[in-house]
Order: sequence, then structure tokens, then C-alpha cells
Amino acid sequence: MFQLRSLLRLREGGQRLASQVSGSAAVGGETVSDGLMRLVCTAGLGTLAWASLSFGESVAADEAEHGLASAEYPWPHNGVFSSYDHASIRRGHQVYQQVCAACHSVALLHYRDLVGVCYTEDEAKEMALENEVTDGPDDTGEMFDRPAKLSDPLPRPYANEEGARYANGGAYPPDLSLITKARHDGENYVFSLLLGYRDPPAGVTVREGLYYNPYFPGGAIAMPKMLADGGVEYDDGTPATESQMAKDVTTFLAWAAEPEHDDRKLMGVKWIFVLSLVLMQAVYYKRLRFAPLKSRKIIVDAVN
Repeated sequence: MFQLRSLLRLREGGQRLASQVSGSAAVGGETVSDGLMRLVCTAGLGTLAWASLSFGESVAADEAEHGLASAEYPWPHNGVFSSYDHASIRRGHQVYQQVCAACHSVALLHYRDLVGVCYTEDEAKEMALENEVTDGPDDTGEMFDRPAKLSDPLPRPYANEEGARYANGGAYPPDLSLITKARHDGENYVFSLLLGYRDPPAGVTVREGLYYNPYFPGGAIAMPKMLADGGVEYDDGTPATESQMAKDVTTFLAWAAEPEHDDRKLMGVKWIFVLSLVLMQAVYYKRLRFAPLKSRKIIVDAVN
């Protein structure tokens, strides 16, 4: 009996406490549900602000690491069955020779690689004869200079990295053989970088000897703007605008990084054709082999 009375008193005390809490929460016309709703909205806005700040920081960090994101350009060789524009490769090699070769090398390219792609064999041989390479040793053990041959690589502007850094104020011009594969966003990055030089915006300072380019990681690059309208005279008479030269030299560098590109796609087309014939034969043989089995009629004589 005593325990029953104690339970009743505890129940009455809990009811009075609940009524006091609800009364105090309703002061000023605001109920508990309104307070909870306000708390949820505040928490949601705080979460949204934190997410926006985090996203902005991640975008800024990515831009600092990779530079300003490049646009997606419709390169004609990116299609499944598309090949390189070989006229553009030839023009791009001219831009490389007359503009880029003073500082950058393409160590993985040989004169023979140009034959049948953008030059004839005679043109490539004539081009090679314009340069001399060190060979040897001869019978006396001495090194000697000779005219270059088709089997020789394209000449390098500097003998070693130390000489390249000394001539460029400490900056090392990278080899361009695989530049479209080694850089973020490949061809789009190279094209945007070549055309991306501009004056630094307000509040951005670039130290002496560097140039502002938002597409370069960090925004400051040691290479000055090299392309200008009319800077190269094309053999085929194409107007040498700045954007045309940037497009052509980017195409040339894309081919230098993937010279097997066209052959690989051509081989893929051949394999698709052959496998299509094999598939047709397999389907025909399957229907021929299983047609008697699928068309036969089975009768079950359950009586006998």
C-alpha cells in the first residue's frame, strides 16, 4: 500500500514539472515546437555555410595546385574513328622549330618519326643535314662531328640541365615529348597556357622575371609570352594567328606524345570488323546447331 502511494506521488510530481516547463516555454507566444524549429533552421544554415566554405577552400586549393581549369576544346582527333590533322602537325612542327626549340627539347622524337607523317623522306633528310651531331669515337679514339641522319634525335637546345637553368635564370624548360600526357588536362591545358598571358589582377603581385598566367599552377610562370600574330610564316599559306599557332603546336605535341594514335585506331577498326564477322558466324552456327533440338516435339504417353 505504501509503495502504491509513493508511485502516485511521483506521478503527480512529474505532471506538475511538465506543466511548468511547457508554461515557461510558451512565454512570449513561442511554443516548444517553435523553438525546436528555430534550432533546426539555425543548424541547417550553419551546415550550409560550412559546406560552402569548405567547397570554396577545396576549389581554391585545386586551382593553386593545377591552375585555372581549362575549357574543353573540340580537338578533331579525339573522336573514336578520328585521326590527327597531319597538315596541322606539320604547321605545329614549324612553330616548334621557330619558337619553342630555342628553350625546349623533344628528346624522344627522331627525324625518321616525321617521315610519312608531316614530311617526305627527302624533306626529313634535308632537314637533318642542317644540323651536326657529335659521334664517335673514331679509329683514333676521338669524338667527331657529322651531319645528322634520319636515325638521330631532334637537336636539344642545351647540353644538360645545369646549362638550361643557367641560361633561364634558374628555371628549367621541360622536355616537351610527353607534355600533353604529363600535365593536368593535357592538350586543353597546353593550349590555354599558350594563350593565357595577361596582366595580373588588382591585389596580385608577380615578382620580377615571372609572368602572370592563371592557367599555370601558382599563377606565375618563368616563360614569357612567345606567340604573336604573324610570328611564323606557314609553308601552306595558312594565316599565322596566335590562336592558330597555339592550336597547331598543341596538335604537334599531342602527336609527339602518341605517335601510334592513328595506327592504334586503325587496328581497332580492323579488329571490330573481324570480330563482327566472327559473331555473325557464331550466331548462325548456334541457330543451325540448336534448331533441330528447339523445334522437336516431345510426346509423353502417360497411359502406356
